[in-house]
Amino acid sequence: MAEKKLRTIDAPFVALGPSGVAIRDRLKHLTVEDDKVLCLVGEHLGRLASLDLKARCADGLDHDSDSWAVRKQGLTAESSSRWAGAITKATHDQWALSRRCQLAHIQSLEAGVQTLKHRLSQPLGEKGTKRAPGGYRSKGEWFHKSRRLATLEHHLDETRAGREAGVVHVVRGGRRLLNNRHNLEAAQLTEAEWRERWEAERWFLAADGESGKRYGNETIRVTPDGEVSIKLPAPLAHLANGRFGRYVLACKVAFQHRGAEWRDRIEANRAVAYRIHLDKAKGRWYLTASWAIPPVKTVPLETARAQGMIGVDTNADHFATYQLDPHGNPVGDPCRFFYDLSGTADHRDAQIRHAISQLLHWANRCGVKAIGIENLDFAAEKTREKHGRKKRFRQLISGIPTGKLKARLVSMAAEHGLSIVAIDPAYTSMWGDEHWRKPLTSNKRKMSRHDAASVAIGRRALGHPIRRRTAPPHDDQSDRRGHRTAQAEPSAGGREGTRPPVTERAHDAHRRTGIQRTREPSASNTARDTRSSGSWQQMSLPNTV
Repeated sequence: MAEKKLRTIDAPFVALGPSGVAIRDRLKHLTVEDDKVLCLVGEHLGRLASLDLKARCADGLDHDSDSWAVRKQGLTAESSSRWAGAITKATHDQWALSRRCQLAHIQSLEAGVQTLKHRLSQPLGEKGTKRAPGGYRSKGEWFHKSRRLATLEHHLDETRAGREAGVVHVVRGGRRLLNNRHNLEAAQLTEAEWRERWEAERWFLAADGESGKRYGNETIRVTPDGEVSIKLPAPLAHLANGRFGRYVLACKVAFQHRGAEWRDRIEANRAVAYRIHLDKAKGRWYLTASWAIPPVKTVPLETARAQGMIGVDTNADHFATYQLDPHGNPVGDPCRFFYDLSGTADHRDAQIRHAISQLLHWANRCGVKAIGIENLDFAAEKTREKHGRKKRFRQLISGIPTGKLKARLVSMAAEHGLSIVAIDPAYTSMWGDEHWRKPLTSNKRKMSRHDAASVAIGRRALGHPIRRRTAPPHDDQSDRRGHRTAQAEPSAGGREGTRPPVTERAHDAHRRTGIQRTREPSASNTARDTRSSGSWQQMSLPNTV
C-alpha cells in the first residue's frame, strides 16, 4: 500500500502585539440643544463624506495627489481644513478596504469555479478523496452544477473587469441595513425607525489627532477633566456657545478603562483621535478615543516556551484548553470556556470577549507565559462548492469569527503579559485524538476529541512532536535502533540509555545447560552466580525525564 503523503507543516511563530488602542465612554445627560447640534453636525459632515466617496470612486485607478487636493479644497470651504482632512482620509481607507474585499471575492469565485470544473470532469458516482472531491451522484445534479458553473464564470468575468477598471461597490451605512429596507417585518422595524437608523449610520463625526496641538486634537477636544467641545463647520458656526466657533457639550466623560493612559497622552499634547456616534436602537451617544502605540515587541519563541504552554482548540461554541509543562506533558485536567455565537453581532462580540477574559485569567493562575492556538483561516474553506451538501458544516465554520477572535485575543493577551504562539492547524484534531484521548481518559477524567486536540496544539507550539512516544521496533524488543522515547532530547541528562550489549557466551551458556529452574533464586545467590559465571544481569533503569 502506498504511503500517505502529508503536507508540509509550517513552523510556529509568536504573533505580533497590537498597534493601537481604543476606549469608549457614554455621553450622558445631554441637553436637547446638545442633541440637536450633534445631529446637525453629523448630518452635514455625513453629506460631505458621501459626496467625497462618490468622487473618489469615480476617479478609480486614475486618482492622484492633485485630484485629492482638489477634493479637499472643496470640502474645506463647507467645513474646515481639519474636517476635510478627516473626511478624505476616511474615504481613502474605505475605498482601499473595498478593493481588498473585491480581491478576496475574486479568489473565492476562482476556487468555486475550479472545484466545479473538476467535479464535472469526473464520472458520475466517482468517489472523492481527502485531497480532491469526486464526481456528482446523478445526471440531474450534474446538469444543475453545470448551470451554476456558467453563472459563476459570468460573475467572475464581471468582477475581474470591474477590478481592472477600478470599480468598487461601497454602501455608506452598511449593506445589511440597506437590505433590511426590503425586509422590515423580518428586521422588526417600521419604515420610520429604519429611516432614522439609516440616516444616523451615514453621519460623520470623527476627527484625527494631531501631536503638538492642545490635548492632542483641535477638532474634537476633550480636556483632562472630561469636558467635550467640537469645532463647528463653517455653515453651522452660528450655533457655537464657546470661543473660536466651538460648541461645548453639557456632559463630561470619564474613561474607566485606560483612563490614566489617556490622560497622560492628552496632558502631553500627544495625538488622540475621537469619534462620536449615536446608537439609535438605544438612543445613546458614545465617544470613542483611539491612538496608535508602538508595536509590542514579541518575545523570542524559546522565552515564550520556558514556563510551559496553554494549548487552545477553537470550536464553534467553546475553547477547549489544556496546560502543558515545558517538556510537553499535560498537567491537571482539561478546561473549557463556552460562548454563544447566535444572536446579534454585539452579543457575539461580548461572548467572545468574556470567553477570552476567562481564558487569560486561567492562564495567569497556571503560571504560564504563552498560549498556543491554531492559525485558522476559513476564507477559502466555506464555499458550497468545497463542501457540497455539508450545509451544517459550512454554517459551523462560517460562524467561527476567526478574524475578530485573533484581534481580540492578541490585544487582550498583551495586557496580561501573555504571548500568543500561532501554529499550523494541520492534523491536530486527528493526531491528538489518536495519541492523547485514550491515555488521558480515566474514571475521574473525561476526554473529548477537542481536549485531545488542545494537547496536540500545545505540544506543537512547544516544538515537540504530537506523538507521546516513538513506535518500538517491529522485529524484536532490543534498543539497537535508538532511543524509543521522544520526550527527552539526546543531550538531556537522566534519560533512559541503551542497554549494554549481551555477550554471545551468556546466551549460549543457558542453551547448553538446558536446566529448568523450579524456583526464583535469591538476590545474594544471583549476584554470586553472576560473578562466578561472568554472565550479565540487567539492572534497574533510571526514570526518564
